[in-house]
Amino acid sequence: MTERSEAGPSGMRADSSAAWSVLMARAQDGDRLAYRRLLEEVTPYLRSLAARHGGLSGETEDTVQDILLTLHAARHAYDGSRPFGPWLLAIARRRIADRLRYLGRRAAIETALEPRHETISAPGPNLYTLLSGRRGLREAIDKLPPGQRQAVLLLKLRGLSLREAASESGMSAAALKVASHRGLKALRATLGKGT
Repeated sequence: MTERSEAGPSGMRADSSAAWSVLMARAQDGDRLAYRRLLEEVTPYLRSLAARHGGLSGETEDTVQDILLTLHAARHAYDGSRPFGPWLLAIARRRIADRLRYLGRRAAIETALEPRHETISAPGPNLYTLLSGRRGLREAIDKLPPGQRQAVLLLKLRGLSLREAASESGMSAAALKVASHRGLKALRATLGKGT
């Protein structure tokens, strides 16, 4: 029966830190597989560290990516004669603190929108509300190129999200955005002439 090391206050077991130290030393010597394995092994640990901070709700994965990017940028500075775990933990704590500060600053400048802030109270996309009564709207939409017509119908008239419209149309989200923008521009030009 093998004896497992106890987890410390940071949640890291001593045997994990020792194994990670070896992997990091090998990675510094150019062993790509060791570096990949190290990143794969530390990621769940970093995710658990970030998840412990309630202020990071919804930001855990971004925080983990920040930590991994910092680890990558600073990997040359790791001293192989020292344990890897505390070094990684110091990086993680700094990036978590940075993310928490950023979120605090962002929350301080954002204003929660309330119904009194709305300028258009009608539900649905604005284009539909503005143009639904126009006689020539259907004809103008029918004159659009097929991709633009489909993008306008799905995104603006039916009010689908980009993901839903992409799934239904088979077009990428980027292509839908471009087609929608061009279609709306053409509709404005066409319908603007009739007023």
